[in-house]
Amino acid sequence: MRQVGIISGSGELPVEFARSASEKGIEVKIFAIKKITDKKIEQYGKTYWLNFGEAQKLIDLLKEENIKDLVMLGKIEHYSLIFSLHKLDKRAREFLSKLRDKRAKTILEAVMSELKEEGFNFIDPTPYLKNLLIEEGVIAGTAEDRLIDDAVFGLKIAKEIADLDIGQTVVVKNRIVVAVEGIEGTDRCIIRGGELGGEETVVCKVARKNQDMRYDVPVIGTKTLKSMKKAKARLLAVEAGKTYLLEREKFKKLAEKYGIAVIGFKL
Repeated sequence: MRQVGIISGSGELPVEFARSASEKGIEVKIFAIKKITDKKIEQYGKTYWLNFGEAQKLIDLLKEENIKDLVMLGKIEHYSLIFSLHKLDKRAREFLSKLRDKRAKTILEAVMSELKEEGFNFIDPTPYLKNLLIEEGVIAGTAEDRLIDDAVFGLKIAKEIADLDIGQTVVVKNRIVVAVEGIEGTDRCIIRGGELGGEETVVCKVARKNQDMRYDVPVIGTKTLKSMKKAKARLLAVEAGKTYLLEREKFKKLAEKYGIAVIGFKL
């Protein structure tokens, strides 16, 4: 039986992958992070729980289980990594010290390269998650033309920001960029955008121009909507075909309840 190892961060995405792979008859081995990974992932395969930063232990376990194919899914906050160096083991500290910079893309690509040198292969998880990819068009609600105009403007800016690996999200209002996602993450960026721009901001989230679907693919879910409600934002514009939507039916009902429109744009 084919087996796949999942290096799992937080959120529903690694859980969805584990469920889908298991249903397709693949043996799933899960390498979870204490206090970060959702415990319900355990139902889909043998699970090892590691402390944040135990790089050598992870590698040793992967080899013990004879894992060859890997996926790396779920959020590990960028600021948690950068400001938690004291929690990292010797292998992880040595690894970080060799990087040219500490941008998310740099770190993730270097992790994949390091593990590849150890004999592991990162596979594209998209075939197991196709049902989560957002399609072009209206997902929920309706939006006035002025908000859609803001979305078209904001998506172009977001694409440039994402390609610089600063963040994946910008918040705009009246064709003015009021907030750009940095190390704080999407939800804090949305809330800051509301504080600066007031009501009826537009949140734009995109993938990089040449997005590698094996890592750091943009994700939205009910948490995104809750942050938007707090910010009194009105429209969520995302890149179709390269953004994952979690818990679709629950998400759509909540968007309707909050009066938030959600649209997928082909870029």
